[in-house]
Amino acid sequence: MKQVLFTILLILTLSLSLFAQDAHTKLIAKDRVIPSYCLEVTYNKTVHLIFPSAISYIDLGSSNIIAGKADGAENVVRVKAAIKAFKEETNFSVITNEGSFYSFIVNYSEKPNKLNIEMKDFIHDGERVNRPDNSMGVYLSELGDESPKTVHLAMEEIYQSNRKKVKHVKSKKFGIEYLLRGIFSHNGILYFHTQIENTTDIPYDIDFIVFKIVDKKIAKRTAIQETVIKPVRAYNYMTCVSGKTSEYTVFAFKKFTVPDKKQLIVELFEKNGGRHQRFVVKNSDLTKARNIGNLKVRE
Repeated sequence: MKQVLFTILLILTLSLSLFAQDAHTKLIAKDRVIPSYCLEVTYNKTVHLIFPSAISYIDLGSSNIIAGKADGAENVVRVKAAIKAFKEETNFSVITNEGSFYSFIVNYSEKPNKLNIEMKDFIHDGERVNRPDNSMGVYLSELGDESPKTVHLAMEEIYQSNRKKVKHVKSKKFGIEYLLRGIFSHNGILYFHTQIENTTDIPYDIDFIVFKIVDKKIAKRTAIQETVIKPVRAYNYMTCVSGKTSEYTVFAFKKFTVPDKKQLIVELFEKNGGRHQRFVVKNSDLTKARNIGNLKVRE
């Protein structure tokens, strides 16, 4: 009798334990699961995946495969088998710098029928910003609390609206005019809208652009103190401005201010030439940045 009671008590205890576990767990809903692409790889051939933006992260499920960015290309991933005829299924994931997440299930095949694959730009596809189940927005540390999707759409909106809000910040020499059209702000990100106008017939090849904070007055025999501010994104960044044309670019920066007795210098350098441009942005210009919320940013 005691043995029977002990067995019943044990069963009840286990049942209550399982019930308690179920009460504190929750099934993952189907609409929360990101489906994976199926991919076949082999040992003697390389599969190339072309993404709509630069790659920020790649993670492999096992050592049966090798993958990495293609040399000289920021948005192309090459994948192949590291072991001939591996049997176990594996996976890998990719995150792009515009916040897209992609997942792949990988199996071995002697003759894969898909070697070069273009991954569609789901995040920025069409006016309604269509997003399928296999695309998920990811936040990146370099953008703080702002999503890459919102940053991209904000830059696109600024570029397309092309509103000139700043009139006094510019440089004009040698038939080239470099000017700041506007400064905008949203959620810890500053946006600089710039324009390069080439009034000559000679193409203007851009070498590089520098944004740096320097002292307003440099005393003789004093070392120059400067801090370079690097943009985290650029929209429509051009490397050449043809003759008799204008080009517009939107740069995105993590929020910053200019200290007293300092100023922001923006310098544009011509490749293999001397038609360099330079203009000054004061802290008062930054504090007048327009809130991006006034623009029609599509969420």
